[in-house]
Amino acid sequence: MTILIKGGTVVNATGTVEADVLVDGERIVALLAPGDAALGPINADKVIDATGKYVIPGGIDAHTHMQLPFGGTQASDTFETGTTAAAWGGTTSIIDFAVQKYGERVEDGLAHWHELAAGNCAVDYGFHQIVGGVDEESLKAMENLVDEGITSYKLFMAYPGVFYSDDAQILRAMQKARELGLLTMMHAENGPAIDVLAAQLAESGKTAPYYHGIARAWQMEEEATHRAIMLSDLTDAPLYIVHMSAKQAVEQVAWARDKGKNVFGETCPQYLYLSLEKQLAAISEEWGDFEGAKWVCSTPLRSEEEGHLDAMWQGLRTNDLQMVSTDHCPFCMKDQKTLGKDDFRAIPNGIGSIEHRVDLLYQGVVDGRISLSRWVELISTTPARMFGLYGRKGVIQPGADADIVVYDPRGHTSIGIGEGRSHHMNMDHSAWEGFEIDGHVDVTISRGTVLVEDGQFHGTKGHGRFLKRDLTQYLV
Repeated sequence: MTILIKGGTVVNATGTVEADVLVDGERIVALLAPGDAALGPINADKVIDATGKYVIPGGIDAHTHMQLPFGGTQASDTFETGTTAAAWGGTTSIIDFAVQKYGERVEDGLAHWHELAAGNCAVDYGFHQIVGGVDEESLKAMENLVDEGITSYKLFMAYPGVFYSDDAQILRAMQKARELGLLTMMHAENGPAIDVLAAQLAESGKTAPYYHGIARAWQMEEEATHRAIMLSDLTDAPLYIVHMSAKQAVEQVAWARDKGKNVFGETCPQYLYLSLEKQLAAISEEWGDFEGAKWVCSTPLRSEEEGHLDAMWQGLRTNDLQMVSTDHCPFCMKDQKTLGKDDFRAIPNGIGSIEHRVDLLYQGVVDGRISLSRWVELISTTPARMFGLYGRKGVIQPGADADIVVYDPRGHTSIGIGEGRSHHMNMDHSAWEGFEIDGHVDVTISRGTVLVEDGQFHGTKGHGRFLKRDLTQYLV
């Protein structure tokens, strides 16, 4: 099938150009000057009028958790429902996390994640590997990851007894990663100290959701971020800090980058728009002050008054933060978040945002916080470069996969639930209910197949293919 997208403004990370985009099969084959008659008439099978709209590379959400077991339950989005919601929101590729916990084999965890995803995804998908138990066997298993097309792995400085790695384990894993060319991803919070603070709060009767963020104080994120940077520096292993929320932690990343270190930082939409103050004020007739459980995630929301949210936007402008992923890990309020009704420590940690990331970041363009090209860079191009997909993904150019979004800057998107508002994630609530976006995803195309158009989903379960990724382009 051939598709001609005409009349639009093509936006890449390098800038904008008025151009028509020609797709043949699964690839982009040409960018043409508007109305270019040099090639004669183009009799495409399908013509999409993008006049007045932006034509951008499909979004890449490099941090998702479909069906993740956590806190006695599992994330409510399956690979089918989660990737369908992604397509609605202009995301055409995800990178999820295959899980190895203590006592499990890396190979078994990876095989299980392939079973969960294969044949079920509406968009293309890849994996990072969580290494939740660093020992001789798992270090040996890491040697096979690159051949599997998995070129990044994740360690946790939090969650003792589940995923936690101590400094010695992190050191050994980073040494192995440097040898293999793997990118180390780090959940940087001081987990053992957080557990002490959380227990003390609970013992004093402070059990509401708000205290989740108090226990996970910004000092715990800053300290762990610095420690991870020092271990990375010692081993010469490139480091990628996930879901950063504290301005002091970002300052640590900026310090390392100013010294020329291969250290990178990611933030998420919740740390750009949601705050600890909003969580504290959240009260509903149905849930009372437990309403704040909708915004329990880790790292936690931070204080807007203390400048954390502005610092995240600043980091995106200065490139001290390189990416915005979602850490999409949704849980329903009923039967899931309510596991922590009497103790915030038992609330499953996670927010659902996969459908809204492209829109929420575009609102940053509207509000003058980032440029149009920086928007594309953050949501698509840098994830492609960081995680070994660039050229295939992350750019509108001949030869690239035809992962394309037609975005209408004059459109409008209402986020949430209830009459007049909708989302497609498998959740009984939305952390983003009430948000209004000055823009709209009109068309989503994945490898030349139209998934979303005219307010209808045309995709299919199983369209998505597994992405064997190359090494990061940021290695030195």
